[in-house]
Amino acid sequence: MVHPDEQVNFVQLMDDHNVDFDIINRNVGLTLSRQFETNRMLRQWFPYNGRLGNERYYSHEEINQFIEDLARKYPQRVFLKTVGRSYENRWLKTVTITNGDARRNKNVILVDGGFHAREWISPATAIYLINQLVENLEDNADLLQDFDWVILPVVNPDGYEYTQLSADTRMWRKTRKPSSSDCIGTDPNRNFDFHWNEEGASDDPCSNTYAGAKAFSEPEALVVGDLIHSYADRGQMYLTLHSYGSLILYPWGWTAAVPDTEEDLKEVAEAGQSAILDATGTIYKVGPSTTTINYAASGASDDYAFNAGFPISFTMELPFGGTGFDPPASDIDRIVKETWVGIAAMARRVIQKYPLA
Repeated sequence: MVHPDEQVNFVQLMDDHNVDFDIINRNVGLTLSRQFETNRMLRQWFPYNGRLGNERYYSHEEINQFIEDLARKYPQRVFLKTVGRSYENRWLKTVTITNGDARRNKNVILVDGGFHAREWISPATAIYLINQLVENLEDNADLLQDFDWVILPVVNPDGYEYTQLSADTRMWRKTRKPSSSDCIGTDPNRNFDFHWNEEGASDDPCSNTYAGAKAFSEPEALVVGDLIHSYADRGQMYLTLHSYGSLILYPWGWTAAVPDTEEDLKEVAEAGQSAILDATGTIYKVGPSTTTINYAASGASDDYAFNAGFPISFTMELPFGGTGFDPPASDIDRIVKETWVGIAAMARRVIQKYPLA
């Protein structure tokens, strides 16, 4: 996005370098204001009633209430765990989904969403994933036969709630913990203790990619790090949901080098890519993070999980919507259903490659 005060200079810069460009949205502020009003009305039309559908985006409180209600409804299959608190004292809760056979020490698929506050479609996708695994057990029995799924729908609830205050805050990305300067927040996906604050991260507290005062300075990132380590001995796939770009990215993000097991990563990612293409025609791009998106991102959760022992670790960048990070509520159903097709296909390939010992 280009601020109106910089528009003339920006256009001149593009012309000077013979760069072709299109204006996708001439007034992002107006678009966000209209979306905010629509979301307000949808909250009135579709109040929480014990289920979360695809009609609108939900608050962190509603999401926590939903997984609590699921655990009560399916006490033999759904298990809730409070794994920490955010800086502003919001509870971070995981939901573990099983087939109810009470077998212990199954393999694990770990999924999280909502790292970046403005990426509302990420928690919405996590919610749909939960619904599919819990409510459609018959169709997805193979996904739960030898695997448990552990899902943290919203990693960064403080930022997520902040983006729901007004159109002016809608594009906030970071956490809400004040830094030592006048700026607020850290990029939680640059805060992990693996090649922390190297290329692709910033030591400027006002930057959107600020890595934090130190590795794991953010309680939200520390929660995810602890989850990763707690399941590393059984974890076969880590998946973190972001937007946007229609990408399935695998390590490394901190360097252009690729792991020795790149072919395994590519095989699983391409299973998701092919399934989505066959189902919807949407083209996902697959590849190592740094070279696929043309920039490094050190201190990220997917690199951390891969280094901790998860043989398959992906960042899934969901499709474009709205002005980019803000798909309207009318796009939720399409995006989450399409994404589920890819996730299920990747999970099935993981189950084939890494059977329970």
